[in-house]
Amino acid sequence: MARRTIVTARQARLGAELRKLRDRAGVSARDAAAAVGRDQAWLSHVEAGNAAAGGDRTRILAAHYGVQDAALIDALAERAAERTRGWWETYRGRMPKSALDLAELEWHSSALRNVQVVNVPGLLQTEDYMRALFSYVASDLELCDLDTAVEFRLQRRKVLERNDRPTLTVIVHEAALRMRVGDRKVARGQLDFLLAAFEWPDTTIRVLPFEVEGFAGMGYSMLYVADRVATFDTVQVDQMHGNLFFHAEEQLARYRDRWSKLGNVALSPSESRDFILRIAREL
Repeated sequence: MARRTIVTARQARLGAELRKLRDRAGVSARDAAAAVGRDQAWLSHVEAGNAAAGGDRTRILAAHYGVQDAALIDALAERAAERTRGWWETYRGRMPKSALDLAELEWHSSALRNVQVVNVPGLLQTEDYMRALFSYVASDLELCDLDTAVEFRLQRRKVLERNDRPTLTVIVHEAALRMRVGDRKVARGQLDFLLAAFEWPDTTIRVLPFEVEGFAGMGYSMLYVADRVATFDTVQVDQMHGNLFFHAEEQLARYRDRWSKLGNVALSPSESRDFILRIAREL
């Protein structure tokens, strides 16, 4: 049995979901493995993400667990059969693993919902803004130089250029728009870039102004990565030493609730565009 030397967050998630389905069905690891002609050790590695199950075996396992959701079964089998290495793999060893995992999650997503309080959302940052920002964030440069970090983030934006691109919806706080990451020229260039992004297809930008009452969510920044099947939804949160990923059902529900609350008070897209334009004119 070939074991993976590198386990991505996406592979680990597949294993965890297979384990969850088995536990819910009350099936022992020995019986599940026997259903596909393998031993218990093999299944343990699959559930840990250390080994590939393959699409056919995954379908058999799902049937053995009594799964009847056809969309979920297809998603499990498709993920289990993946062999293609994404563009992010060329950065392995040069970027932190969590950055590669984030790029992979974005690439396979159906929708991206981003809340940022103190920084402009990563996929909407200009190159100059990135360079100024990374100069202060040492953790982003842990395994790479400045040029590599900028190049990698620019590559991430290519997901929005595909024909089958995910929808992108961002809620950005006024604080992030007014904070001068870099000099006046960098700040103005970033605001102009955001204004142009209002015309991008499948992209929605909304602003949360200072005047909104009752907002105390300085730590609300998060990226909700929606999969085609909700079972595989993931939330990414920035931390000083890298990305954190959450996917437990109760965690996802909590972050969906946060998103809903902010969406109820954020400005509309047209109001947000006018708001950003006013800030830009003040520079």
